[in-house]
Amino acid sequence: MTDPTPADRLRAALEHSDASARLQAALAAGTRPDDRYVDVLVARCAVESDFFVRDMLTWALTRHDPARTVPALLPSVGSEIPQARSQALHTLSKIGDPVAYTAITPAVLRDRHPEVARAAWRTASGLVPDDQRERLADELSTQFGRGDHDTQRSLSRAFAAIGWRAEPTVERAAASPYDVVSAHARATAIIMDDPDADFAAAAVEARRLVAQRALPAED
Repeated sequence: MTDPTPADRLRAALEHSDASARLQAALAAGTRPDDRYVDVLVARCAVESDFFVRDMLTWALTRHDPARTVPALLPSVGSEIPQARSQALHTLSKIGDPVAYTAITPAVLRDRHPEVARAAWRTASGLVPDDQRERLADELSTQFGRGDHDTQRSLSRAFAAIGWRAEPTVERAAASPYDVVSAHARATAIIMDDPDADFAAAAVEARRLVAQRALPAED
């Protein structure tokens, strides 16, 4: 019988029933990086149930060589498992390697799972090349009005990260005849103008402005 490899030992530790033990295993893998750990860490991201352990898995991956971690993460962006997709995107955003941008397709940006879509928006807006900013803004504009407060706030923050090149797209969406789209775009414009602004307050102001459109014009 052969002795277990370092990757085997890490895999076993990450399968421990105690979340604290899994957390310590991920911490150790990041403290002492080893290329043999990368595939094990990526695989665990897809199934880990504890938020804090997942966060530590991401940290551990950021401690490894991006030339090894990024290619290992990219296939997970297209995984059938939503958690695998969202965690891979989150980790790629933390690594910050621009090569990952090519994996964020329109289908990924429109993922039906909100947590995946939010991770995709955040990652894409952080990694987008300058000559792709307008195109990304146009794609993200298809998501205006989508989802709950957190989802809409995430999209607005992504537009703020894209910057001034997204302004024409947001202005067009603000003129939409669909109130939910127009209000979200108007709230986004407020956030773009002041990234420190509270999104809830911006959304209230945007809905007020949209509601005024329905009022009869004064003589």
